[in-house]
Amino acid sequence: MQVSFNRLLGRSFWLKTHLYLALSVGFFLALIGLTGSISIYRENLDTLLNPQLYIEEPSGTHQSLDKIMASVHAAHPNRYGAWTIEMPGSPHQMITAWYEKPTETFFELYAPLMVSVDPYTGKVICSRFWGQTATTWLLDLHTQLRLSRFGWNSVGILGGLLIVSCVSGLYLWWPGTRGLRQSLAIRHTAGMMRLALDLHRLLGLLCTPGLLLLACTGFLLSFPSVLESLAGSSGMEHGQTGRTITSTAVPNKHPTGLGAAASVAQGPFPRAELRRITTPAGDTGIYRINFRQASEINRRHPYTTVWVDRWSGQIKEVRNPTQFSKGGVFASWIWPLHTGEALGATGRLAWFFSGISLFVLYVSGLIRWLCKNRLLRDREVNFSALRPMLLKMGKILYRIGLRAILVLGWLMHEAKRYLPYVNSGYQWLSQEILRLINRQK
Repeated sequence: MQVSFNRLLGRSFWLKTHLYLALSVGFFLALIGLTGSISIYRENLDTLLNPQLYIEEPSGTHQSLDKIMASVHAAHPNRYGAWTIEMPGSPHQMITAWYEKPTETFFELYAPLMVSVDPYTGKVICSRFWGQTATTWLLDLHTQLRLSRFGWNSVGILGGLLIVSCVSGLYLWWPGTRGLRQSLAIRHTAGMMRLALDLHRLLGLLCTPGLLLLACTGFLLSFPSVLESLAGSSGMEHGQTGRTITSTAVPNKHPTGLGAAASVAQGPFPRAELRRITTPAGDTGIYRINFRQASEINRRHPYTTVWVDRWSGQIKEVRNPTQFSKGGVFASWIWPLHTGEALGATGRLAWFFSGISLFVLYVSGLIRWLCKNRLLRDREVNFSALRPMLLKMGKILYRIGLRAILVLGWLMHEAKRYLPYVNSGYQWLSQEILRLINRQK
């Protein structure tokens, strides 16, 4: 028993564990790291790709919430049920109205309709489905590998395996006190194999704390039941709004509007910032108004919530994060820690590079393994000889990118010309299908 235990703690066991994890799931971990890094700046990238969503010169005051909601209903008159209005994070951003389960994407794990509204004019700028834009597609790849619930659980398991990989890598790195200085050196004159190993070891050492934190929080986000067990509190999953509350008042002809409900809800938290308001669904539906207090680290999805009855206009319940238990506070930190919100702009940048480091660690470790198994020939690393080749590749990529942008712009311009014909053809086809169905009836 003692022999097997010592063998378990031996370097050979952890070396094989680290290697087999890298060869089996390393690519997926690198992919999750890259997409996670990009998703940290998802909103900025989305605005860059869609300039119409950026308000260059904000002027005047915001339109009322009731007028904003009226514009959304006018643009989507056949979408019944609850809508959630998300307030912009800056004067240059749009208001976003979320419709959780549109018929077009009803059977997908998460694919709500996103309606962008200009807060100063109340005009609907665009309507898009989650997962059908570049940034949301990448975020789905990060959270579920585009494989729905199976992918979601798989990403959680990969987070657990990343923890094992980081711990085993840290154990393998430790050289003892005598070899500490040598283990921190990067020898670029000893060949590609040695350079890859030195970069892998040093980068792994620097990024392991951040990667461990990201892996742990990602695992808990993928398996919220584990988080609830650890925290000892329910309803703390990211995106959850606490327990379901329904209206007990008698429906009448004078329901409370959005603006009035938000004003009533502001009472318990006069200094809090309004972040979201969800409209009632059905006669027993109720307003759910979400605020952010100055003490909350979660900026986009804070936990301060007030429920207001639509028929009576009275507050039904209040959720105040300052009164959370220690377990509740722990659970409320998981999401902002994983996204970097809790660490500010510096933390988000650190998380950005931590995600990229997973890809670099995978590539450098793979090069080391290929060279060691003689599948890739070790060679001298000559940076001065690489410089002309890199400059040439940069010029080629620049020309290709510029031409691709020009071609894309031309295609979009041409598509606008034929869009009315496509729409009319689609309408005609729909009418013909309906006629055939009616005939069959």
